[in-house]
Amino acid sequence: MPYPKVWVSLFLGLLLWLGSWGAPPTALAFSDEQKLVLQSWRLVNQSYLDETFNHQNWWNLRQKYLRRPLRSEEEAYQAIEEMLATLDEPFTRLLRPEQYRSLQVSTSGELSGVGLQINLNPDTGNLEVIAPLAGSPAEAAGILPQSRILEIDGAETDTLSLDEAASRLRGPRGTQVSLTVLPPGEGQTPQILVLTRDRIALSPVLARLEQAPDKTPVGYIRLAQFSANAPQEMAKAIRQLSGKGAQAFILDLRNNPGGLLQAGVDIARLWLPEGTIVYTVNRQGIQESFTALDSALTDAPLAVLVNPGTASASEILAGALQDNGRALLIGEKTFGKGLIQSLFELQDGAGLAVTVAKYETPSHRDIHKQGIQPDLTVSQTGLTFADIGSSEDLQYQAALAQLSATRYSLSSAALEGSS
Repeated sequence: MPYPKVWVSLFLGLLLWLGSWGAPPTALAFSDEQKLVLQSWRLVNQSYLDETFNHQNWWNLRQKYLRRPLRSEEEAYQAIEEMLATLDEPFTRLLRPEQYRSLQVSTSGELSGVGLQINLNPDTGNLEVIAPLAGSPAEAAGILPQSRILEIDGAETDTLSLDEAASRLRGPRGTQVSLTVLPPGEGQTPQILVLTRDRIALSPVLARLEQAPDKTPVGYIRLAQFSANAPQEMAKAIRQLSGKGAQAFILDLRNNPGGLLQAGVDIARLWLPEGTIVYTVNRQGIQESFTALDSALTDAPLAVLVNPGTASASEILAGALQDNGRALLIGEKTFGKGLIQSLFELQDGAGLAVTVAKYETPSHRDIHKQGIQPDLTVSQTGLTFADIGSSEDLQYQAALAQLSATRYSLSSAALEGSS
């Protein structure tokens, strides 16, 4: 017996209602602010190292923050930061657009600006010049180290943060910026300088030839960060110092916060003829390794300076050189950051740093929150930027002493005999 048309209609309507009730909302149902939160949630969900998400239901958090009324981009950022805070892991973090751009600049190894290294004087709060970069518009204009920058395009610098001041100095190549500069020294008067921005190569390497107490030529190389151009600059420094007669090297990694993993691996290959450099382990427990490629530029004795500011890629390099017996580590225990982050760009130009793996040294040491203990501990306090590499720099002086005999062996027996 055929069913009445009314029952057929009701049955089909019920199916349609159930289908729509169970279906997820379409992308059009989300606001731009919700899409930003959702994109961040997905990136963490797909790649975060801890697949328990700090022992919580990550899907429930997604629902919680998508239900929250989000009326502006800033409220979306706050929601993302709250969501990430539940992971209780500071390296997975939101980078607002200006922070993300600044990080990209620092790791790319170049920028467009006037070429000034600046800092806020901790005693006075004044914006001061550390040094102009070689070949930069600032150097061409004659701006001296320790000069005060009073105004940038008419904005008084005592109202600007260091990041804000740096942002105002940067800009497209060919554009101009006006600086009011007070040269160092008594009785100086402010100068108004108009500089034209240009492409600036950021060299993360400082290199010079020194002499050990026994007159042995020692190449000193300070590495500030692991940017994209750091391996090229390191190779250049090693070759130049070797050409000048360096018979030993000091590699200064103090207060180097890290940077690009690949840069750390490539620099290790400049010093190591063979051996494992680092192991990385993802959330599935899959272990990968990076090894030396028989591309070392020198086999001269090497001392590496480390301290509590030596972190991340710096610790990868220090650990590789120590575990392979290639270098003597001198200074203080390192920071202890054994996690690796990947950077993702969000739809509005902000960025997300997500911890995607951990690393182990060649001897399978997990140094996260533990740090690397140097072979020779030398404490150092109150060292200023100007004191680095001077007679006041006890760690540097200890390295020179260890390298003073070019016959020095990096074995533990030699270390015990020299201590």
